[in-house]
Amino acid sequence: MTPCGLRVSALAIVTARTTVTRRMRRVRNHTALGAASVGTAWAVFAAIQSNDAVFRASVATAYVALGLFLITVGFGPYAGLRRRRYPVSADVRRDFGIWSALVAIVHVVVGLQVHLRGKMWEYFVRPVKGAVVPRIDAFGAANYAGLAATLILVALLATSNDASLRRLGTGRWQSLHRLVTWALILTLLHAAAYQFVEKRRWEAVVGLIVCSAAALWLRRDRIRRRQSSH
Repeated sequence: MTPCGLRVSALAIVTARTTVTRRMRRVRNHTALGAASVGTAWAVFAAIQSNDAVFRASVATAYVALGLFLITVGFGPYAGLRRRRYPVSADVRRDFGIWSALVAIVHVVVGLQVHLRGKMWEYFVRPVKGAVVPRIDAFGAANYAGLAATLILVALLATSNDASLRRLGTGRWQSLHRLVTWALILTLLHAAAYQFVEKRRWEAVVGLIVCSAAALWLRRDRIRRRQSSH
């Protein structure tokens, strides 16, 4: 075999080993994140004092999804604070984002069973004098914000893979995934509106909103500094 052929074979072996290593690392990531998500949701579920299991499951999945979401959007700002350039798509951030979206979807499915069981459309519209009109009250606003956030998360989940990154290209892929900021804002509006609707205690929510606001500010500052450097 020629030296060129040997180099090509060695490169192929290294690439194959790297692929296998990365795949195994991501399997471990997903296993750990899945177990942590289920365990944390169960702990929150058990801590909530209510006889309504559906309500408890809705709240538990909401807090787990939001916690994973905050960690996901926090990777970039954290790297910026340490003066490090974060890659376009890092596996660990992607894996946190995937589980955040998955748990959020579970929350949506469960949450639609809490208030109007069997009448999911009434989360968004209501009958008035024989007509069906959009809800424009706090309950409707909370649900519209949640719906918009969910649609964004589904789009991000569907494109959180190497194939989508190659197909869309770096620029278009980044433009799509910058919608994560809007998803977080809409999620916070959804959460805040439900505190008002259900007259819950605000302490934990205020803490999450403060953390989220800090993450958004750091993310915006990082984007602004990156744009000014070009």
